[in-house]
Amino acid sequence: MEIFGLQAFLPGSQIDVKPIRDFDEFVGKTMEFRIVKVNQDFRNVVVSHKALIEEELEAQRAEIISHLEKGQVLEGTVKNITSYGAFIDLGGVDGLVHITDLSWGRIKHPEEVLSLDQKVNVVILDFDEERHRIALGLKQLTPHPWDALDPNLKVGDKIKGTVVVLMDYGAFVEVVPGVEGLIHVSEMSWTQHVRSASDILSVGQEVEAVILSLDREDRKMSLGMKQLQPDPWETIEEKYPVGSRHTAKVHNFTNFGIFVEFPDGIDGLVHISDLSWTQKIKHPSDFTTKGADMEVVVLEIDKENRRLSLGHKQIEEDPWRQYAGSFNVGSIHKGKIVEMLEKGAVVALEGDIQGFATPKHLVKEDGTTAQVGEELDFKVIDFNRDAHRIILSHSRIHEDVKKGASQEERRAADEAIKANNASTQAEKSTLGDLDVLADLREKLAGEENAAK
Repeated sequence: MEIFGLQAFLPGSQIDVKPIRDFDEFVGKTMEFRIVKVNQDFRNVVVSHKALIEEELEAQRAEIISHLEKGQVLEGTVKNITSYGAFIDLGGVDGLVHITDLSWGRIKHPEEVLSLDQKVNVVILDFDEERHRIALGLKQLTPHPWDALDPNLKVGDKIKGTVVVLMDYGAFVEVVPGVEGLIHVSEMSWTQHVRSASDILSVGQEVEAVILSLDREDRKMSLGMKQLQPDPWETIEEKYPVGSRHTAKVHNFTNFGIFVEFPDGIDGLVHISDLSWTQKIKHPSDFTTKGADMEVVVLEIDKENRRLSLGHKQIEEDPWRQYAGSFNVGSIHKGKIVEMLEKGAVVALEGDIQGFATPKHLVKEDGTTAQVGEELDFKVIDFNRDAHRIILSHSRIHEDVKKGASQEERRAADEAIKANNASTQAEKSTLGDLDVLADLREKLAGEENAAK
């Protein structure tokens, strides 16, 4: 810039209030400027034309804002577009149309509705005179879609729409532009446990649903997808009667059991106690794997809470009825210690059955304690068929051997005492019989004399 024969500098940002792309058009042009900086030492002068424009605009803004009213409709020009909205030039003052006020429907970016330099009518929603902020709306110039919704639409009707938003708790479906309904995850399937709507739906997907609730006043609508199909739990007793056998697929583990799923999506629980008659299972994952097929028997149906109690061990007869004869108290069997616990050891016996031995019954003849992996002879000291429990002892075997001689003597003495008691009893019975016979003989003799 040349001012009074001196050179001054005009920054590009100070030429105008709007960005300037080509500075060549200002070469040789005479304009008014405000001096904003003078540095005598460096003979530097900085000027601004924008400052003069802003002063004029400030006066215009004050004048325009003083005449603004909420609800007033004005024409403006799209000055700038951002991700959160569009700035509209109202003739000296700017206002913002937020992205949520551009359309009744959902949009991802304002450019879907507006473009730069576009002439558009907007309505004033709110304004702040002190901060010179004006909130504008575009969608408010058109009727709300809920007001134009088919008046004959009612609960129970089927309706089609497009998935516009997915959340963990459900999916928002646009049935007409600007009108959305929510399909909660609990209304997506009768049988599947849907954790997130994205598990079965995607944005942009066309879906059909049933209207579950419709509130025109609050502009809310809830939808359901599972209602398009019959509820399989209504006929659960017919398809899965108690005692029936089926093949299901393992799909989840818990500490207390296995969840299995039938081909139609119905699932049930096999409690850990119903997995095996003989095995002591710590965790269900030790018994099978996810995706594996499992034979199950229906034990109980809770229709109200939609629960099936299943059993796997019930596909076979309880072997403990047969074990009663083989593992009677006093019998001796080969066993292998498979696990050591705080209260004793688990011993694997023949026939896929397990017993338990407390620490004092694990002491060997040399005084040491049996360890995991050792195979020893064990004596059955308790058998409980109902509780499925066998108590074993290894130490009892060698203890009995040491006591063998005295036990034989004690047994002989016991037999002698029993024999003596029996003999004494027989003797008493004989003497008693003689007395009875004597009384009977005297009575018969008396009756004979009386008859004569």
